[in-house]
Amino acid sequence: MSLRVLTQDSADRGSQRCRVGLGLMSTHGLNLGSPLLVYIAGGTCLCTAWPRSDLTEGFIQIDLKCVTPNLIAQPSLKPSLGPNQLTPLTCSKLRHIKVTVVVQSVDFRKNTPLHIINELVKDMMKGVYVRKKHVVNVEDWDAEIKYVVVEEVSPDCDDAGLVTAKTSVNIVGIQTQRHFQRQLRDQPVEPLGGLDEVCASLREMLELPLFYPSTLSSLGVSCPRGVLLVGPPGVGKTQLVRRVVGEVGASLVVVRGPEVVGSRPGESEEALRAVFARARAEADEGPCVLFLDEVDSLCPRRTGSSAPENRVVAQLLTLMDGMDQSDRFLIVGATNRPDSLDPALRRPGRFDREVVMGAPTQQQRKAILGVLCEKMPLAPSVDIADLAQRTVGYVGADLGALSREAAMCAIRHDAQRSGGQEIDMSHFQQALKTVLPSCLRSSLGRKDLAPVSWEQIGGLQDVKLKLIQSIEWPMKHPDAFMRLGLSRPRGVLLYGPPGCAKTTLVRAAAAASHCSFLSVSGADLYSPYVGDSERALAQLFQQARACTPCILFLDEIDTVIGSRSGGESPNSVQTRLLSVLLNELDGVGFKTLERRGTQRVLQAEGQEQSPAHQQKLDYQEVCNKDVMIIAATNRPDSLDSALLRPGRLDQIIYVPPPDREARLAILRVCTGSMPVDADVCLEELAAKTELYSGADLEKLCKEAALLTLQDEGMGACSIKHTNFLKSLDAMSPSLSPQQINTYQTPLS
Repeated sequence: MSLRVLTQDSADRGSQRCRVGLGLMSTHGLNLGSPLLVYIAGGTCLCTAWPRSDLTEGFIQIDLKCVTPNLIAQPSLKPSLGPNQLTPLTCSKLRHIKVTVVVQSVDFRKNTPLHIINELVKDMMKGVYVRKKHVVNVEDWDAEIKYVVVEEVSPDCDDAGLVTAKTSVNIVGIQTQRHFQRQLRDQPVEPLGGLDEVCASLREMLELPLFYPSTLSSLGVSCPRGVLLVGPPGVGKTQLVRRVVGEVGASLVVVRGPEVVGSRPGESEEALRAVFARARAEADEGPCVLFLDEVDSLCPRRTGSSAPENRVVAQLLTLMDGMDQSDRFLIVGATNRPDSLDPALRRPGRFDREVVMGAPTQQQRKAILGVLCEKMPLAPSVDIADLAQRTVGYVGADLGALSREAAMCAIRHDAQRSGGQEIDMSHFQQALKTVLPSCLRSSLGRKDLAPVSWEQIGGLQDVKLKLIQSIEWPMKHPDAFMRLGLSRPRGVLLYGPPGCAKTTLVRAAAAASHCSFLSVSGADLYSPYVGDSERALAQLFQQARACTPCILFLDEIDTVIGSRSGGESPNSVQTRLLSVLLNELDGVGFKTLERRGTQRVLQAEGQEQSPAHQQKLDYQEVCNKDVMIIAATNRPDSLDSALLRPGRLDQIIYVPPPDREARLAILRVCTGSMPVDADVCLEELAAKTELYSGADLEKLCKEAALLTLQDEGMGACSIKHTNFLKSLDAMSPSLSPQQINTYQTPLS
C-alpha cells in the first residue's frame, strides 16, 4: 500500500516530525519520536516518527529539517511513497560534530565573532537528529544562519545521532547562502576518464590555498596564487577545471580572452580590473577560482612597440602582484600555446605551478571511451581495448566525436528497422573513417591511404619479416622487448631498384600496426622562403610525437635530403633539412606540449586493471614512445653517411628485384581478381619475365586485359594465355643487370 504525501501542518514547521498512521508505526516498530530515515526524490530525509492527529492510515507528512543537499536545491516531493522507503534508525547521543555554517550575508560572517556563531549553532542544533553529509534547515529560527551542513559526526561508527547540550560543535567553515546555493546548482559534473592523477594533482593545488591558508602561514610561506594548465586542444582542460572546482566546493568565475579586449584605449584594462573585483566579491562569500581560458590570446608575448596587448599584460601582472592573503581566490589559466605567453607570467608568485595535460595514452583512451560509452547501448562485439589501440593521436574531444558519429551511423543503419537500436563494432569502424585525430587534421603529412595487407604483396618474404620485426613486434610483444633489453629501431631505410614495392611495403606495415601514419616528399617541404622548409619538417616531427606510436615515411629521401660530401653548398636547403632531421632523430627530451599522459590510470568503473594487462600497456607505452622513421630511396649512394649510422636509420633493408618464385607470387596476386582462362600458365610467364620489377608485372597483367577487350570486344569473359604473351612481346623490362649491380654493395 502506497502512502500519499500531504503538505505538513504549519505547527510542525522545523520540528523534524514525520506524521504517519499508528498502524504503520506499529508495523515498523516505531515509538513516539523514534528516528526514521525516509528515501525520497533521489535523496534521504532524517526525521522522527509521530502519529497523525486524525489517526488515519495511508498518508504521510514530512518536515524536511535534515535532508541531503539535493533536496535543498530541489525540495519537490513525489505524490506518493512506498512503505519500504521508510527505514527505522538507532541513533546514539553524539559527543562531537563538525559543521559548515551557511549564513545570509557577508557582513554577518565578517563582523560576528566565531564564538557567538558557535553558541547560536549549538542552540539551533540542540535536540535535532543529524546525519553525516546532510543539511539541517534552521530557517524557522528567523536568524542570519540559514543552514548547517554536517561534515562529520563522532562516534564514527554511527552515521547519524542526536545532538544534545553536551555535544561539542566545531565550525570548520562559514559560507554565504548565495555561495551555497550556487554550489548545489553546479554539483552535477560530467565524468572524465583517464584524468584521475591530473585531477588529484590540481585538486591538491586548489584546496591548500583556498581552504587551509593558515597552515601555510604557520610555516612562514605565502599561498600559491596561480596555476597554468597546458595541453593540446580538446584534451579536456576546461572540463577538468569545472569538475575540480565543483568537487572542492568553490565558485567559478570564467573569463575568456576576447571578452576582455575592447576597442577604446584603456577599455581592456578597465574590464580586467572589473573581473578581479568580481572575483574578490565572490571570494567574500566563499572560496573562488578565477579561470582565464585561452590566456595566450589575452596576454601574448610583449613586443618592443607600444601595442595595446602590452598594456593588458602589464595590467594583469599588476593585478596578480597586488593579491594578498585576504584575497581568497586562486587564478587558473589554460592555454595550448605556452610558448606564446609572456615570460613574466610564468614565474613563481604569478603562475606558481604548471600542470601539463598531454595527449592521452592508450590506457587513458580506454578509460575515456569507457566513460563516453557508459550510457550507450553497445553490442557485445564492441571491444573498447581494440578501439583504444586504433585511436592513436585522438584526444578526448576526438573520442567524443567518434562515439557520436558511431551512434549516428547506427541510427542511419537502423532507420528502416523497428525496435531498439544497438551500436556494434562496424559502426565504430565506419566512424573511424570519418573522424580523424584533430592534431593531424592540419598536418603536412596526413594522407588517406587505402589499407594494404601483407598478402597483397607477392614474394619479398625476408623483407616482410624484417619489417614485421621492426614495427609489429614492438607493438604486439612489448614485454618481450623490455625483458631482453631491446628497444624499437629509430628508423628503417628501404633501398632498391625502382618499382620493387618499397612504398607498398610501408603502406602494409602501417596498416598492420594500427599506428598513425604521416608521409612527406620533397614537394611537400620545399618553400621559396628561407627557413620555411626547416620549420615545416620540425613541425612535422612535433605533430608525429604528439600521436606516438607514429610512422613517418620519407619517400624518395634522396630528393629531400642529400649528402654533405656530394658538393652541396653548406647553406643549401637540402643541407639545412639534413641538419634538422639529424637533430630531430637525436633530440634531447620533449617540448611541453609533446608530453604524454601519466602511466598509472584507473578504469572508468573505478577498478584497477589486472597487473598483467597493466604491465603490458606500460611496456607498450615505453617501447613505442618514439617516432618510427621509414625512408625509401633508389639512390642510396646520394645519402649522407651520418644518417646511416645506428641510432638513426638502424635497419637498412635491401629490397631486391623479384626472383622467379617472387615473380610467380606477384603474378598470382595481380591475377587474383582477373578472370584468367584455364590455359594461362603463370609459371611460364614467371620464367620469361627475367629483370621485370613488380610494377612491370602489374602492367603486364593490365595490358593483357586491355588486349582481351580490344580483340574480343566489351563482352569478353576471360583472359587467354596468348594475350599475356602478346603483352610480354610488346614490353621490355625496366631493370638492367648493370643497374642491379649498383645495389649489391652493402651500405654502412
